[in-house]
This record gives sequence, C-alpha cells and structure tokens, in this order.
Amino acid sequence: MKSQILSLSVLPVLAIAENTNTPKPQNRPNIILCMADDLGWGDVGFNGNKIIKTPHLDKMAKDGVKFNRFYSAAPVCSPTRASCLTGRHPYRTGVFHASTGILRPEEITIAEVLKKEGYSTGHFGKWHLGTLTDKEKDANQGGKKNPELLNPPTQHGFDEYFSTESKVPTWDPMKAPAKFNKKIGENISFGWEYLKEGQQFRPYGTHYWNSKGEKVTENLEGDDSRIIMDRAIPFIEKAAFDGKPFLTVIWFHAPHLPCVAGPEYAAMYKDQSFHMQQYAGCITAIDDQMGRLRAKLAKLGIEDNTLICFTSDNGPEIGTPGVTSGHKARKRSLHEGGVRVPGLIVWPDKIKKGFETNFPAVTSDYLPTVVDILDLKQPKNKLDGISLLPLFEGKIPNRPNPIGFTSSGQQAWNGGKYKFYRKKGDKNAQLYDIANDPYETKNIASSHPELVQEYIKQFGEWYEDCGDSFKGKEYGTESLNRVKQTWPGFKK
Repeated sequence: MKSQILSLSVLPVLAIAENTNTPKPQNRPNIILCMADDLGWGDVGFNGNKIIKTPHLDKMAKDGVKFNRFYSAAPVCSPTRASCLTGRHPYRTGVFHASTGILRPEEITIAEVLKKEGYSTGHFGKWHLGTLTDKEKDANQGGKKNPELLNPPTQHGFDEYFSTESKVPTWDPMKAPAKFNKKIGENISFGWEYLKEGQQFRPYGTHYWNSKGEKVTENLEGDDSRIIMDRAIPFIEKAAFDGKPFLTVIWFHAPHLPCVAGPEYAAMYKDQSFHMQQYAGCITAIDDQMGRLRAKLAKLGIEDNTLICFTSDNGPEIGTPGVTSGHKARKRSLHEGGVRVPGLIVWPDKIKKGFETNFPAVTSDYLPTVVDILDLKQPKNKLDGISLLPLFEGKIPNRPNPIGFTSSGQQAWNGGKYKFYRKKGDKNAQLYDIANDPYETKNIASSHPELVQEYIKQFGEWYEDCGDSFKGKEYGTESLNRVKQTWPGFKK
C-alpha cells in the first residue's frame, strides 16, 4: 500500500477551477474507451503480474468484467484503433498496418453514431489513423509531403481532441536527451532516464494538436499519461455539468517505446533492471490515471452511469520486459501473445457484481455493444464485432461465430474452442485447442483435417467479404480511399 500512496502523491495535476454546481442528471450511459499501447497480457496485476503495480486496474477487474480472452483486432497499433471506432475488422477499412492508410471518411464511427444522439465526443492521446497537420513536419508522416493523409478526429465525429499522430516518450513527451550515457545501459530505441534539470535535450518531433488544428505548447512536462488525463477530465466535467452524455476516448502512449519513467515511478522499481524501471514505471503511471479518472467520476456522481473499457492495442514489443504470461509470440504476430491483451469493462449500473469470463471478445465489439445498449439501429455497413450486452446480462454463454484475424499475410480463425493459424502461402496449417491449450504448444491439425479445411473455407469467405467492404460494396462505390492502396491478397 505504501508504493500506491507514493505513486499518487507525485501527480502534478493541472490546475483546473472546480465547478461547485451539481451535474445535471441524464439517463443515457456515458462511454469511456481507454487503451494502453503495447501492454502485454501479463503486464498487469489482475492477470498475475507480481512486479508491476496496477492497484486501480486490479480494482476495476474486481468491480467489473475481467476477460481472460480479450483480443485486439490486430497485432499492431493503427488497425486495432480502427476496429475500436468502427466495429469492423481493419482490413475492411483499409487500415492494414501501423502508419498505413487512414481511417476513411466514409467509415461510420462510434463517435459519429453517438454525436447524432446528443453525446459530447472527445479524443485524447494517440490517434495514429492519419496525420494532424499538413503545414509542417510532424511525427511519422505529418506535413506538406503527405497532404492526403491529413485526417484528424474531428473528421470522424469527435467534437474535441488533444492528440498526437503517433508515439511520444512516456515522460516529458516533447523531449529527448541530446546525449546518452550508454555505459549504464540506456538505449535510445528503448528509452532513457528522465531528464534532469538543466540537462540538454532536443525536440522529440511528435506534437500534440487540438481540435482547432493548433499545436499545443502548454502543460507538456512530466508524465504523459497525466498530461492526457489533464485534458480528458475537464471535457468530462463540462459534459456532466451541461447534462450531456459523453464519449471519451483515452488512448495512452505507454508502454510503447520510448519508455521513460519519472523519478518517483522509477524509484518504485529500484531493485529492477534499468529497462524494467522505465517499463514498469510508465505502466504504474497509467494505473494512477485510471484511479484518478474513477475518483473524478465518483465525485461528479456519475460513476455508476459510466461504462469504462480498458485494453491494449496489441501484445508487448519485442525486446521489452513486457509479459505475455506464456502466450506464444509478441507484437506483430497473430499467435496469442500478439493479440491476447488485458481486457476490462466496468459499468456499475449494469454490472453490479464483478465476474471473470473466458468468453472471447475483441476490440471490434465496442461499437455494436454501445449501439445495443442505447437500443439504436446497427450501422448499415457490415460489422465484425458483436454486442456484449447479453454477456453482461448472463444470456450468451458462447460467442456465435469465430473471430477473424489477418495481418501481414498471417491468417487466424479463432473460435470458442479451436484456433486456426497460417502464414501466407504456407500449406502447413496449424490448429490448436485454444480453450485448453492457450499457449499454442500442440498443433493438432493432422488429427482434425476436416475441421482445418472447414476453417480454411470459412476464413477465405470472410477475407473476400472484407475485400468487398474495402472496395466500397456497402457504399456503392468502386473505392473510397483517397490514399492509393490495393487489396492485399493471399494464396489459398
């Protein structure tokens, strides 16, 4: 408990004038979608980690639904983010990989759906579904060379945003040290020790932008997760006092490289390696902000009527201390270690008693779940996700259809019991009893040839259907993407 108190005591919270009025009541649930970046399934206490301190997330796991089989729709960043907003597999939307394509304007997002219902909508943190400026060089692709990639959140139903195109350091996010002492193990590709007062630095090169298209320059020192929450909380407060329901998307950068922990966070892990101090420290910093968020909701009197989701966009990066807890492979792989991620949903009004489930769920389930909760019509375009509302109500013991995955030539068809996996052009398909062999240790394809062929058929039909969506079948047009892309085929 001492470390938790220490952690909370160091938060330099942005000074915000407290509103002394009472929030106006409203009946529709608020929605908060939170996501870490490159957080491994086993990087949190509620999934068994004994080193990294995540007390607030652990409390959420006790209060809500803890998913043992929650999946990111892709093993890399941008595609999963597209799935969160659209309810569709990213291969339908043209977001095939990180920094590839954009979230096309014709796609129907959860923000657009809720904005039409009177919700305030805000995005805070990492965007990675297009650039945020075409005026100057920024991040991976932003600037004058790629004007066709300009694609801010306001083009997809968000009223407000405080966002970056892509990654930033997890402490002092606008800065990188000018020099590194490589003798003590710092590696620029991983991260560095926090900047000391007077230490020389250079601009990191990725900036925060706001919904006016302006580069943000204030309150950008210290913990990046706190910096993000400093903008999300005032947005939530304003909506609450205006009596409006809200959708708040909070996408943290941590623990994506470069990992940097502030002094107090690093000190919490002083007995660990340098890399682990940085990695674990920035995860605990996220946890603190999740605790801060829930405390604010409680203070506003809207905690019970707010649904919070927390997950990761994919598994841990290669070479980091990230933990898959034995699940095979890591980020970029469609084996379990690349896509089985921490998954929590808390909603006190509906989920009155926390429970743990082996029900397979995926980031594509967010949109159809929220639409079902509000009793709205599902969007006209084809969805891959399903509503999880029946799960909350104890009415759906099994997922009705397998979850389809594809990425960089990999194929996976993940059902309740069995999982099919194959690489592009590989005739040797793999099949696992994933319910009983979550670590994919025994390929049983030779014992179930009929099932393998059935899964190959089902996957192929689904994949071609994704291709029809990409080509604009639902919208009656040949191709909707202003960014030139071709549909990635595969050899059957």
